[in-house]
Amino acid sequence: MEYYAGLDVSLRSVAVCIVDEKGKTVLERSVPFEIADIEACLHGWPHPLKQVGFEAGAMSQHLFFGLKKAGFDVVCMEARQVNAALSAMRNKTDRTDARGIAQILRSGWFSPVHMKSREAHAIRALLTCRKAIQRKCIDLANEIRGLFRVFGLRLPPRVDQGSFDERVRAIIESDPDLSRALLPLLDARAVLYKTYRELDRRVKQAASRDEVCLRFMAIPGVGPVAALTFRAAVDDPTRFARSRTVAAHFGLTPRRYQSGEMDNPGRISKAGDPEVRTALYAAANAMMMRAVAGSGIKSWGLRLMRRKGRRRAIVAVARKLAVVMHRMWTDGTEFRRDPLEGTA
Repeated sequence: MEYYAGLDVSLRSVAVCIVDEKGKTVLERSVPFEIADIEACLHGWPHPLKQVGFEAGAMSQHLFFGLKKAGFDVVCMEARQVNAALSAMRNKTDRTDARGIAQILRSGWFSPVHMKSREAHAIRALLTCRKAIQRKCIDLANEIRGLFRVFGLRLPPRVDQGSFDERVRAIIESDPDLSRALLPLLDARAVLYKTYRELDRRVKQAASRDEVCLRFMAIPGVGPVAALTFRAAVDDPTRFARSRTVAAHFGLTPRRYQSGEMDNPGRISKAGDPEVRTALYAAANAMMMRAVAGSGIKSWGLRLMRRKGRRRAIVAVARKLAVVMHRMWTDGTEFRRDPLEGTA
């Protein structure tokens, strides 16, 4: 008899449910979220477990490697599929969710999630912190702009983030009322911007020390942020059997709805990591609109832009960039600029 354990994970506790191969529930229990407690509960079951499964979440990394080290065959399941299956249940509790996860694991109707390495998570943490500080700097700058308008002061539409303090401080200091309220806000933004510059320097340094990222940055339009974002998200290029599936994994391929005589292709699915999708779109836009260097991909994108429009062409180029970058990583090859044909 084979047994399957489903875990419904919350921040402080874990609901455990074990079912046999016929779907009969043989154990239900709630334990604290500690690897030792979960391991003791699973080892306490007298029969060997075929698989232990849970849905992807914030604590998946810690739980997956902790149980793997304890000797269990651990599976992390895609959250969208698990949520769709559990939505059919009448009542939602941790106990019923664990029971549903165990049944999904037993049936095999799930997609396993790749657990990224610690290095990939460290890169992602650096990129996330950089972006968070950048957003706060922009928010404070916009707040100062809005308060200026109350007093009839208007800044130019575009002021470089690096020179914002220099342009604004003299205006604030000349008015005592503005100084009382806005100087602390401007000082806070100055500190945040200094932190952002340091994080940006670390991102560029990390990209320049990575051989894979250096190859990616040889592509016109692909910078340190896009290269590191793609590297951290893919982590292991061998987990994709074909390079074409990478674009679909990050939601850059059209949805399709087919039923009977109806067959409607839609917009891109926007599945997967939105940060990777954003980085690839920005890189494609830079290649098409700002990069001086030409390439076969750019020529193809310009021809597509004349037929389909700018936005569709950039999405198509972003999809092609994902395929090319994965193939470069897998084969260890360099980016080759094909001769330009029919560029406008």
